[in-house]
Amino acid sequence: MSVELNHTIVAAHDKRASARFLADVLGLETGRPFGPFLPVETHNGVTLDYVEADEADIPPQHYAFLVSETDFDAIFARIKAAGLTYWADPSHSRPGEINHNDGGRGTYFDDPNGHNMEILTRPYGSGDPTP
Repeated sequence: MSVELNHTIVAAHDKRASARFLADVLGLETGRPFGPFLPVETHNGVTLDYVEADEADIPPQHYAFLVSETDFDAIFARIKAAGLTYWADPSHSRPGEINHNDGGRGTYFDDPNGHNMEILTRPYGSGDPTP
């Protein structure tokens, strides 16, 4: 049996601004609206379907994106150029740093709704455990 993640829904105060934010940082495009959703599709076909949420507080979620070393450089440059705060850890205790987990590189940044976004070049458990 083959199981693949196809899509997930991302709550946002402003779905257009939030989808554009993620697409711009990751170097992707926003897709065509589908019902109440505005998708951002990753290169492996998974979409993050942004939807407007009425709640004043949107519970923060975590979204991690596995990227190549070259893509990490480009994305990280866009994070810095946008003046975004970034952290080496998910608890945001190491600001202005990246991590080197599993012999790769990774960093975390928040989207406009407080969702904790992550880019990493090596899947967890795939290599050198040095943080």
